[in-house]
Amino acid sequence: MPVPADPTLLSDVELVAGLRAGDDRAATRLVERHAAVVARFLYSGGADRSDLDDLVQETFIRAFRRIDSWRGESAFRSWLFAIAANLRRDEHRRRRGSRWLSLEAHDAPTSATPEVELEADETAEQIRAGVAGLPRLQREVFLRRVQTGEDYETIATALGTSAGAARVHYHHAVKRLKELTR
Repeated sequence: MPVPADPTLLSDVELVAGLRAGDDRAATRLVERHAAVVARFLYSGGADRSDLDDLVQETFIRAFRRIDSWRGESAFRSWLFAIAANLRRDEHRRRRGSRWLSLEAHDAPTSATPEVELEADETAEQIRAGVAGLPRLQREVFLRRVQTGEDYETIATALGTSAGAARVHYHHAVKRLKELTR
């Protein structure tokens, strides 16, 4: 199925059909539509900022190589999140938990005082570390719910659980993260 001149009007299902038919414009549109959200998902789940571009690119490479395995039972974005989560876990195992911190973000001038910046950075890092430290299902349910606003049914389908279990995982994740910021 060739993609029309304005692929922004097509759904993910239609774009995937175009990709399967060999239309490169469909692949480009899927990347444009989902790359930023996949990057936020990866970063919130504990990926280093310096690795995001590579992880997002690898997520789409793997997705496009296995595009025929997406059956459309869950949202395309949910399928991408599953691939991205696996990549993030692989990267974490490869590094065995070691992290390199970039100082570049702190070099940019801002109007905030150093004390306010430090407190905000510490809080953000606490939350980010807290999210990364959640059990897998709690983390993935939390990130999908917060970042994309997916409903519990969609999350449950993507993660192979029930909507009720997804609600419980979300509740426990929120409870743990609130405890971190007290």
